[in-house]
Amino acid sequence: MNASRIALVTGANQGLGRALAEGLAARMDPDDLVLLTGRSHQRVADAAREVAQLPGTRSHVQGQVLDVTDTDDIARLADELRARHGGVDVVLSNAVARLLPEESQAERADEFIDVSNTATHAILRSFGPVLRPGGRLIVVASSLGTLGHLDPRLHHLFDGASLDQVEYAVESWRSAIHNRTAEEAGWPRWLNVPSKVAQVAAVRAVAAERRERDLADGTLIASVCPGMVDTATSRPWFSDFSQAQSPSEAARAVLDLVFTEHVDPALYGELVRFGKALPWHDGTPPVEQDRLLRP
Repeated sequence: MNASRIALVTGANQGLGRALAEGLAARMDPDDLVLLTGRSHQRVADAAREVAQLPGTRSHVQGQVLDVTDTDDIARLADELRARHGGVDVVLSNAVARLLPEESQAERADEFIDVSNTATHAILRSFGPVLRPGGRLIVVASSLGTLGHLDPRLHHLFDGASLDQVEYAVESWRSAIHNRTAEEAGWPRWLNVPSKVAQVAAVRAVAAERRERDLADGTLIASVCPGMVDTATSRPWFSDFSQAQSPSEAARAVLDLVFTEHVDPALYGELVRFGKALPWHDGTPPVEQDRLLRP
């Protein structure tokens, strides 16, 4: 098909990713295409069919198998979309590996880092160049992604870093986990914190290189915190869910950022929560969650 605009959502089988795909399909035009991606062919096909049949859906919806832990797979898809459609207009990077407090952080580290960080780096590298003028490339992160959530000894690894330097820092962290030197070096036990900081730092790195050109043509690259979302992934980690949103509620602010008509320079390259940029250097280490963990 000859679609007018192309949108891609990773981790879109369930939860927030599914809600983002539904919201895109409801807000985009009949000639547009939403690619709903995931690793399981059956789950992707089922989800795409269900979203396409929702009463509010306006655009075309198509399932696309994509293994975000396979950087070559990500690069191939970006190349295919450039060849077939001339690029993409919206990329929402949302994939995350579910992690429970009772699970060993060290044993789950490789999978978690590959899904959350290696994939983010690959999406930025592969889809940044094929993002059409006026496009949106958004990485779903968390308010835990501000630098202050890390031990000050680690700040230099991410503050003002290039994408290559962020990637090196992530691999150094991975090695420290396997060598059992991570806590001694200041890394928190909860994998989610360094992972989110690295995601935000990676976005900042890419945005810093493209800022002038992107702002000139109305393109937005940013990370986003959707707020607390009541999902099976997040519920085990927090004692108070009184302010938690459903995935559909949480998707609205993210989609508002996608569909904003004019790009606010104050949001470009930043971690955005409910339409406002979070200060990069804010935050404190997550003592409560670290206490929940086994090594």
